[in-house]
Amino acid sequence: MTTIAFQGEAGAYSQEAIFQTFGAETPTLPCHAFDEIFRAVEIGRADLGLLPIENSTAGAINQAYDLLLDSDLKISGEVIFRVRHCLLANAGVAVNDLQRVHSHPQALAQCERYLAAHGWQPVTAYDTAGAAKQLAQTREANAAAIASETAARLYGLNILARGIEDLHNNYTRFFLIGHAEAPRMEKSKTSIVFATRHTPGALYDCLGHFAARGINLAKLESRPDRKRPWHYVFYLDFEGHREDSACRDALFDLLGKASFLKVLGSYPAANVPNEK
Repeated sequence: MTTIAFQGEAGAYSQEAIFQTFGAETPTLPCHAFDEIFRAVEIGRADLGLLPIENSTAGAINQAYDLLLDSDLKISGEVIFRVRHCLLANAGVAVNDLQRVHSHPQALAQCERYLAAHGWQPVTAYDTAGAAKQLAQTREANAAAIASETAARLYGLNILARGIEDLHNNYTRFFLIGHAEAPRMEKSKTSIVFATRHTPGALYDCLGHFAARGINLAKLESRPDRKRPWHYVFYLDFEGHREDSACRDALFDLLGKASFLKVLGSYPAANVPNEK
């Protein structure tokens, strides 16, 4: 079976996204950091990596973009996962017993109103699943953790509440990364990174090649060029496959305008889950 690497402890939302997308029996490999996902795939410890690229409420994950630029691995798919934060506690602990809640800073921020309404103290942890694991080990009787249902199951914790995030349209978009190109599908996306020449209208000229061919741009993100201060690279997602005639022609013309161009991958486009 295909082994998929992810960042975080067992029970992390990334692992839950893998199980939800590929099945609960999918072999997974926990990694401490994003760059370890890339290394695990590069040396064959994992077949694919699941890399979070952006969150619908928190925005882009900049380190992920930088790693994609430096790596030879290709984007072979995308996963869009609805994040449902759960309040977990040890057996016998009730909501009225709680004084503190442990979790990753982003999860705490996404549940800020819920925590404030109960008067609980937020306590930061390495990640959500790590907070759940630590809570199960310490057996704290007046503390809880914000983590996934998978973490609750793995660490023997009770779920006191589900869906405690302040904004329920909370989705994380992931890229699947690997050595192989994805098969061409009718509904595809392509991700590229490019740099413009430092002249007036350079970005306009680059993007115009897509507009002229009726290609829809799904996302545009700028990042500092780490080799040249005050210069930038642009990460662009557009609808279509790089082998489609219109996309191929647009990329060819872009190559003549840009100072740098790298195709990160063409892959099947994911649907946003229709969930409440």
